[in-house]
Amino acid sequence: MVNTKVALSGLVLDNPVIPASGTFGYGHEFAELYDINILGSFSFKGTTREPRFGNEPPRIAETASGMLNAVGLQNPGIDRVIGEELPKLRKVFHKPVVANISGFSVDEYAQCCERIDKEEQVGLIEVNISCPNVHRGGMSFGTSPESAAQVTKAVKAVTKKPVYMKLSPNVTDIAAIAKACEEAGADGISLINTLMGMRIDLKKRAPVIKNVTGGLSGPAVFPVALRMVWQVYEAVKIPIIGMGGVTTAEDVIEMMLAGATAVEVGAANLVDPFASKKIVEELPYVMERLHIENLTDIIGGAHNG
Repeated sequence: MVNTKVALSGLVLDNPVIPASGTFGYGHEFAELYDINILGSFSFKGTTREPRFGNEPPRIAETASGMLNAVGLQNPGIDRVIGEELPKLRKVFHKPVVANISGFSVDEYAQCCERIDKEEQVGLIEVNISCPNVHRGGMSFGTSPESAAQVTKAVKAVTKKPVYMKLSPNVTDIAAIAKACEEAGADGISLINTLMGMRIDLKKRAPVIKNVTGGLSGPAVFPVALRMVWQVYEAVKIPIIGMGGVTTAEDVIEMMLAGATAVEVGAANLVDPFASKKIVEELPYVMERLHIENLTDIIGGAHNG
């Protein structure tokens, strides 16, 4: 019998599969399709201090082996998430959840994290300093070691739960930014968010997306994500949640061999709402085929080969 359990900063998960923020809402819709307690956890929709309608449509475009999105952090705001979404979630999901927090200033990050830190169902906080689809804040905090460290310090000063910093791939040296977060007190690193891209409508001769650019996700980004997880694993000693183009149980194993302790599944959920469920169910069989008894034994295993 294989062992799929992993631990993130003391938080034990039944398996390493975590639907990524922005692709799973607050869990309610998916709970109508299957028992989401099969998941290790899930990262709920990126939450800001104030409600956000998001960017103007069109804000989704198809690409080869992926998709572009410029949703723009649409969410009901921290008050409604705590007052309405979490109580509803508690009825259908009985495990600790990952709280994804975004912001437009250091103070906003700190305020939202301090509030969500008090919620019993939150197991860890994922701080998004990497969103490429807003015109201010967001990714700007994740593009330099100094600003990433500044947000990390501010959040860690007001929280007791583990804090994982979610990094942008749209940088020259992601390992340096991860290292700065670790030195500032981060408990873990999440990576990668989407890569900047765009499409042009040939008939209109104009960008397909109203925002002009959007974040590229899906299978096309998997090799880039894998490379960055590998680099960050070599640079830090704290746990990594890997993500980016994961669609199969084999992808989960590959991410873990590169250095991830847990793995988030993003765009695949938008293509097939049962994608994460299928990966969880297939994982034990893939482990047996590859002669893996305990998943924790393979974390970073490819660095020793």
